[in-house]
Amino acid sequence: MTALDLDGMLRRLHLPTVRRLYPECARRAEAEDQSYRDFLATLIAEEVAHRAQTRIERSVRKARFPFLRTIEDFDFTFQTSIRLQLLGSYLGPELVTESRSLILCGPAGTGKTHLGIAIAYRAIQNGYEALFTSAAEMIETLAVATRRGELTHTLAHYTHPPVLVIDEVGYLAVGGDAANLMFQVVNDRYLHRRPMLFTTNKPLAAWGLVLHDPDLAEVILDRVLERGRLVELRGASYRTRHLKRAESDRSPLREGARISGNQVPEFPEPTAVNRDNAVDCFDDAGVARAAVLVFDRHLFAVRSRLNFDGDIVVKHGINRRVNGREVAPGGTDRVRHSCRWDG
Repeated sequence: MTALDLDGMLRRLHLPTVRRLYPECARRAEAEDQSYRDFLATLIAEEVAHRAQTRIERSVRKARFPFLRTIEDFDFTFQTSIRLQLLGSYLGPELVTESRSLILCGPAGTGKTHLGIAIAYRAIQNGYEALFTSAAEMIETLAVATRRGELTHTLAHYTHPPVLVIDEVGYLAVGGDAANLMFQVVNDRYLHRRPMLFTTNKPLAAWGLVLHDPDLAEVILDRVLERGRLVELRGASYRTRHLKRAESDRSPLREGARISGNQVPEFPEPTAVNRDNAVDCFDDAGVARAAVLVFDRHLFAVRSRLNFDGDIVVKHGINRRVNGREVAPGGTDRVRHSCRWDG
């Protein structure tokens, strides 16, 4: 048999990876004195791996994810209200075989969409198809199909995939027939034991208002949660975490205070003095006896063994009331203040 004959047969058998790798694997097998069995196993394993990867890539395109996220990408150290172990059964074949639905509820930026996509992607890796849609997009598509008399055909688009992710329930306004249309999707999937993943920023009690039908919303949730669960995510937004870090870096409390050129340590306990005044406190005679230091609504005592009873120089950054009177920004003012410590 010539190489040309072999190439033609592999083409007819639709084995592109074997066709591509055969010459190189044959040379390696001869050089390493591999058995026919090992040589054949190598070729078949490469073909299987290539087909699996091709199937995953094709399924990801069909799923229409807005972006691809994996469970390995999720920062469980930032979002501490959920643990990886809690999602264990949703990351295996049990998601589909046992029809385990899930509602991810929480404020914006807490990782709901990331987790929804990651779970659906894991289902694709496990050999199942998935589809991603937003609630508003799905309801609008079904409403248009209803007006055109094509509802049955369009419903199949959302009811047939083994895994369906419905994102952003309650984010955007939906039409008055929203509850009826969503119920048809949920009920069909419920009857055929096909799991659903929802993300929402609304508590379940508000779904009646979101879908314009409290009774039907209750029926929808009843079917979803019969074999599913609700996971509530809490905490700050992951998207704006860098802003909070930047604000923290700019905070004057991160820098040691200076009084008359001397570095002063920070003190954790605030005094009982009015915290609404941001003041630097000095005595009038060379600032030898520092009494009080305030930064940005936090007042710290600079302890001195000497009692202090005198004027405080107040630096005004914004309009403030000091001792019952208005002070203008940009200037300084003297305020009578007494601080006495026993130790």
